[in-house]
This record gives sequence, structure tokens and C-alpha cells, in this order.
Amino acid sequence: MATAYGPDTRDREHEGSAPGFGGKTRTKHFLPTPLRAPLEARAWSELLYALLSFPLSTVMFTFAVTMTSLSAGLMVTFIGIPILAVGLAVCRGFGSLERHRARALLRVEVADPERVRGKTGGPMSWMGAILKSGVSWRHLLYTLLHFPWAVFTFVVAITFWTYGLAGLTYPLWFWIFPLFAGQDGIQVYGDRTHAEYLNTPLELAATGAVGLVLVMAAPWVVRGLLTVDRLMVTGLLGPSRLATRVSELESDRGVVVDTAAADLRRIERDLHDGAQARLVALAMDLGLAKEKLTDDPEAAARMVDEAHGEVKVALQELRDLARGIHPAVLTDRGLDAALSAIASRCTVPVTVEVDLDSRPAQAIEGIAYFTVSELLQNISKHARATRATVDVWRAGDRLMLQVTDNGRGGATAAAGGGLAGLAERLDAVDGVLVVDSPTGGPTTITAELPWRG
Repeated sequence: MATAYGPDTRDREHEGSAPGFGGKTRTKHFLPTPLRAPLEARAWSELLYALLSFPLSTVMFTFAVTMTSLSAGLMVTFIGIPILAVGLAVCRGFGSLERHRARALLRVEVADPERVRGKTGGPMSWMGAILKSGVSWRHLLYTLLHFPWAVFTFVVAITFWTYGLAGLTYPLWFWIFPLFAGQDGIQVYGDRTHAEYLNTPLELAATGAVGLVLVMAAPWVVRGLLTVDRLMVTGLLGPSRLATRVSELESDRGVVVDTAAADLRRIERDLHDGAQARLVALAMDLGLAKEKLTDDPEAAARMVDEAHGEVKVALQELRDLARGIHPAVLTDRGLDAALSAIASRCTVPVTVEVDLDSRPAQAIEGIAYFTVSELLQNISKHARATRATVDVWRAGDRLMLQVTDNGRGGATAAAGGGLAGLAERLDAVDGVLVVDSPTGGPTTITAELPWRG
């Protein structure tokens, strides 16, 4: 269903399609990607990661096996427990080094898990905490699993890069063989009666071509192998999903509490400065009219008539305040009618299209309503637009909202701004706000909410 609202509803056509989510300007390169990859810093940082993994993993694997075996052998005595705890602590320290290495060389952002803290602060409490921590055991598992993979990655990376660079540059240094080695070039075959060397121009060119292929393939091969490293680092060295979710819920709870407190302050301010002040003045006017009723009936009648007008204004303010808390039309008729109502009050023509076969949860419905309401207010105040559109639809278990205007653009979800606060409110219910507003417009703001019907 599509309906247009606003001061001028004659022009109801959309101005082109909405742009995609946050399109970025791509840098133009003269070389194609396969030829450019060996020259990029990313390829060399990934190679450095693969080369460093071998010695680091060897040391830590040896340490982990030694400490685990020693602690298991001494577990019949008390000595095995502190040895195991110390070994797990060292593995956690190695995990911290691996996270920093992954951030610097692989561009993998992995959050640090929570530090181990004993309940009482003593050594026994610390040992109990580190032994009961699942993060500690995942770090030990990473140390044991990463070693064989690091050896394999190291061998493959060294093979591809060394053979590739050697073959690519062979036409430049093949003269070393006849000059210093006493043979015509690299020997590819030989027995007692016959030997084959790479020394003709055609063979030199073929060797250089094979080397070029190996050099071009090396960054992609290493990158593919390091995918396993990325999975290991994120899966074993980061915080657990439960801990991450608890942290998110704590943050969301703070946002919800702050938002509720701000709404209560706004309601109190609106009541105090608006309807309450008007009702106080109305009571004073009626008191004066009561005193003049016998002495000057005409003046009293005028004052009552003015008070009647003030009552109407106060009632309208109370209705607006109640609509700001939760509109009755949203409860009774759903998003389609409620969004149509706020679109009709916008200062620019707004086309509303709602494609929902059922209603989401009331809380989600209310958040969707106030999200569109705030975005339309921003259009009225700041966008300098001549038309806007509101689209609402369901995609699987998500409620999608998209508000588009043809204004001047430049809107950002900068910290402290209205859009940033709106994004925090949506995040508190596992929602997402995407702002696409290039300078000059158009502006497209997409909100995604859980359905929870």
C-alpha cells in the first residue's frame, strides 16, 4: 500500500532508486589484481605472519606439551596443580601475543577475553579461577593445534616464494653456474651419459614465466592458508560467545535505562512547561472571572470565553504528549495507519508504503514508529528536501524500515548526534541503523529490527 502525504501531493513519483548501503569510492589501479597482489603490503605482512608463526608455535608447543605432561605426571601430588595453572597462564600470555600479531599483520580484530581474577585474591583462588576458566583451556588447545598448521604454512609459503622469485629472476643470474659451478645452468636431468640444463634463451624465458606464475600465486596461496589461522585466532583466543553476549546485554541495558530516564525527564518538562503552566493560568483566570461575575458580568463572560480557549489548547497539548508516549492509532490500527498519520504532519510530501502481512511485537512496533517519526522530524528541520519516502517491509525474521529524501545530504551518525542516539536505541534491541547520505543527497537511512511477532 502506497500513500502520499504532505503540503503538496501532486508529485508522487520517486526520484530514482535508493542508493546502496554506504557505497565507497574505489581507488583505480593500473595493474590487474593478480599482478598487483605480490607488490601490496598485505602480501608481505601475511608472509611475515606465516614465517613468524613457525618459531613462535614451535616454542609454545614444546612448552605446552612439557608443562601438560609434567603436571599430569605430578597430579598425584599437589605440585601438579600449580604447574598446570602456570602453564595455562603462560598459554594465555602467548594468546595475547597472537592476538596482537593478528591485529598488526592479518588485520583481524579480536577482543581480549576477561582477565582471570580470584574471588579472594590469594594464589589458591587465582589457581582455581584459571583452572576453571574455559578461556585458559581454549588457549592451550590453540597452542597444540596451531603448531602443525604453522609448520605446514611455513613450508608452503617458503616454497612458493623462494622458487617463484628464483625462477622469475633466473635469466639474470644463470651465468653464475658456468662461471662458478662449472655447469651450463640449473640441471633438470642427468645420468652417466646425458644431462639437461636450463641454458637456452627459450628455457630461460620458460623458467622466468613459471617463476612469474608462482610469484603471482604465492600471495593467494598464503592468504588461503592463513584463513585457518584467522579462524583459530577468532574462535579460540577471543572471548566466548556467552561472555560477549553478556557484555552486549549489559551495554544495551544501560542504553535502555538512560533512554527511559531521558523520556521521563522530557515528559516531566513538557507537563511542567506546557499543560501544567497553562492549567495554573486557567485556574487563576477562572478565579478572577468568579470575582467579577456579580460586579461585571460581561467582563466575567469574556474571561470565561478566553478560559474556554485555553482549555482547548491544554487538551491539544495533552493529546500531543500522549501521542508522543504511545499513539492510540498505533495500538488500534498498526504501523500503516500510524505512519500515515505522522507523514501527514511532515512539512514535505511523504510517500508511505507498508508491506506487512501481520504485526510485529508491540515493543518493536513502537520502536519502529518512533524511529520513522524522528527521521521525518529531521527531514522537516534539516534536510531541505522537497519529497520523502517511507518503506516498511518484512525480510525473514527482521522488520525493515527505509526513509529516503532528496535533500542536501551530509547526515552522519556522529557521536552525540540524534542519529547516533537513535542507533544506540536500535542496538539495544539487536537492531541496526545504516546511514547513506553523500553530500548533495539523496539521503537513505535504513533501520533493521527483530520481528519478534
